[in-house]
Amino acid sequence: MVTREPAAVPPLEADTASRWWTYQRERFPLAAMGTLACVLACSALAFSALVRDADALPAAWNAFAVAASALLLFAQMRVLDEFKDADDDRAFRPYRPVPRGLVTLGELGWIGASAAIAQLALALSVDARLAWLLAGVWAYLGLMAAEFFAADWLKARPLAYLASHVPVSGGIAFYLTAFDWLPAGADAHPALAWWAACAVGAATLLEIGRKIRAPVDEERGVVTYTAAWGRDGAIVAWLAAGAATLVAGWLAARAIGLAGPFAALAATLAILAALSGTRYLSRPVRARARQIETLSGIATLALYAGLGPLGLVVAS
Repeated sequence: MVTREPAAVPPLEADTASRWWTYQRERFPLAAMGTLACVLACSALAFSALVRDADALPAAWNAFAVAASALLLFAQMRVLDEFKDADDDRAFRPYRPVPRGLVTLGELGWIGASAAIAQLALALSVDARLAWLLAGVWAYLGLMAAEFFAADWLKARPLAYLASHVPVSGGIAFYLTAFDWLPAGADAHPALAWWAACAVGAATLLEIGRKIRAPVDEERGVVTYTAAWGRDGAIVAWLAAGAATLVAGWLAARAIGLAGPFAALAATLAILAALSGTRYLSRPVRARARQIETLSGIATLALYAGLGPLGLVVAS
């Protein structure tokens, strides 16, 4: 079990840009999150346009608005997590930015509020009806921040915790597709349910993948799936999440005429996942645990690309 020493902390009066640059590097890497937001946004718009057989792609402003909205929602989720985990971080993870004094919860609160205002402005700039869907996403985020008023119960049950939190990804995915079909005056296509299910599966894959640890990296007071379910159980759960995601993705791809190409992509990802899981179980070292987390991210990006941009290339 690892015990980390707190990093050196510049005083709050130090250069603001330097503090926030450090924060984003540790807790919200903009390059990675921006890439995910852009890929997710492009996939959401493209999939929605393809499944409703639209004559034209959404306007450039809609594409910008949906990508910015996705990134702002990710940032808002990070802020809510900082508040939700504040007590545990102080007790067990003093090396994190908030408990070690790099940034304050008050500062993060202003960022979260600003992100919400920007999200609403973007929604209103495209179609005022988007605000109702956004309110639904916010309501679920609020329940997550309150741990569904059952924090201790959920914390003691990792599977229930996971099952209660990942559905927000489906809500966000559905909301992002609405930047296409709602302004166009169309109804939500039934196949969007498979798209949202794929997003939930991808979020589950990412969540489990990032909490598969090498024994040396397990921390007191930190719930990981390897600690909760054992290494074998965690890998089985990760592979099961991946399989469910690929099935949902294939059903979505079939709706836009991409069942064959997506099946080839899914088979490749499944083989890589099986190899990665087997390698970790044979020798559960830090490098192999991190490979699982990395593959989870790569698979997510590949799935989103395959359910939108790839379809546009094939259609053209």
